Amino acid sequence: MLRWLAGRGASRRRVARELAQISDDAWQTGVRRHPFLAGLTAEQDAALRERAAWLLASKSFSGAQGLEVTSDIMLSVAIQAALPILALDPALYEGWTEIILYPGGFLIPRTDVDESGVVHEYVTEASGEAWEGGPVILSWEDSAGGQDPRVNVVIHEFAHKLDLYAGEADGIPSLHMRRDIQARHWASVLDESYDAFCRALEAVEAAIPSDVDPESDQASPWYDTLPLDPYAATDPAEFFAVSSEGFFVDPAPLARKLPEWYALLRTYYRQDPLERLG
Repeated sequence: MLRWLAGRGASRRRVARELAQISDDAWQTGVRRHPFLAGLTAEQDAALRERAAWLLASKSFSGAQGLEVTSDIMLSVAIQAALPILALDPALYEGWTEIILYPGGFLIPRTDVDESGVVHEYVTEASGEAWEGGPVILSWEDSAGGQDPRVNVVIHEFAHKLDLYAGEADGIPSLHMRRDIQARHWASVLDESYDAFCRALEAVEAAIPSDVDPESDQASPWYDTLPLDPYAATDPAEFFAVSSEGFFVDPAPLARKLPEWYALLRTYYRQDPLERLG
């Protein structure tokens, strides 16, 4: 146990201490909170628990806007964040140390430059953000579970961290130690799958009747035919992050409509949620 921890950003002693402090009741309550964790084998459950303890030992948690970050909150976040690295090297989450939690959505200043070179500054509300070399920022309201079962902001932002570990956020995580995945193959499948999703989204948007506001809940029956949230069409980095959400929490639509992409994610994460969740 914990043999994999050598040189992983937190001492074995600290991780062992965090592991010992996670009671069986607290662990089972934390796991039951998230239905997508059903079906874990005893071995997978133990691995998830170790990695959650590693996250608790190696990352600092802080609350913003008066949020009191309790041990239950930290454990819940750590459990969800540990799932993508269940069968991967935790070193992929190194290079940064802080997780910041807001009670709910928070505002982020943005700057965009349009095709004419004009700079546009604005503020947008977010439920999560991952900074390159910096913290993961989360809305606890959106991270606690009980919201849309197809959405998981924690997995989404930690998928961005896997992407950023390789450098620029471009939808291609670090593959330099992976003999089972060629970077060229990943890029090819990513491009094809991203383009296919964008085409499917365009078809859905074209099919929405003119008397239905595409931004309203009335348009949900059309968007629900897609395997992923429309936000996945933003760019390849968001496509990877949203796909990772879908892969872990609602894998069937992704496996059915983008099978080659699902198979590649299954190889990368070394997990098959579709088989596990039945």
